[in-house]
Amino acid sequence: MYNATEQFSEISKVNVANATKLAALSIENAEKLFRLNLNTAKIALAQGVEGAQAAASIKDVQDLFALRAKYAETGVQTALSYSRTLYDLTSEAQANYSSIAEEAWASYTQGVAAIVDKATKSAPAGSDVAVNALKSTFAASAAAFDQFQKASKQVMNLADASYRAAATNATQAATKATKGRK
Repeated sequence: MYNATEQFSEISKVNVANATKLAALSIENAEKLFRLNLNTAKIALAQGVEGAQAAASIKDVQDLFALRAKYAETGVQTALSYSRTLYDLTSEAQANYSSIAEEAWASYTQGVAAIVDKATKSAPAGSDVAVNALKSTFAASAAAFDQFQKASKQVMNLADASYRAAATNATQAATKATKGRK
């Protein structure tokens, strides 16, 4: 009879390595998000102080309207910049997580395929139907996952293109709107 303990042990080692990669990636992404939010808070504070100082030195109504338009445009640009950077960080993280998942799946399927192959070679006589069913099930599972991966990539590419188009349109609309107020 075939003993798969060694192969399962190897798969477990790979799983631990992948879990470690995921944990490190999660911490790295959390740090990036923290830095983004901290920098955004610093910018907002600086703009608030600058705006308060500018408002305190206003002499007439025209200056007030010009200041309002200036800070409206600055605020919109800051918000758009923040959302773009956040989206880029999210997309990068998603790509990294997907890469780790693909590596893990490839390693897993390779390990299971080796186990199935060795197990079928040492299967008792007359178990051809069960062996073929096992191979067929494994092949169908692998094919289904591959199709799911391809579909997921297509959806992500479509979402990315849609977001980028919306961001471009929002930037153009905000620029037109703030220039129209001046």
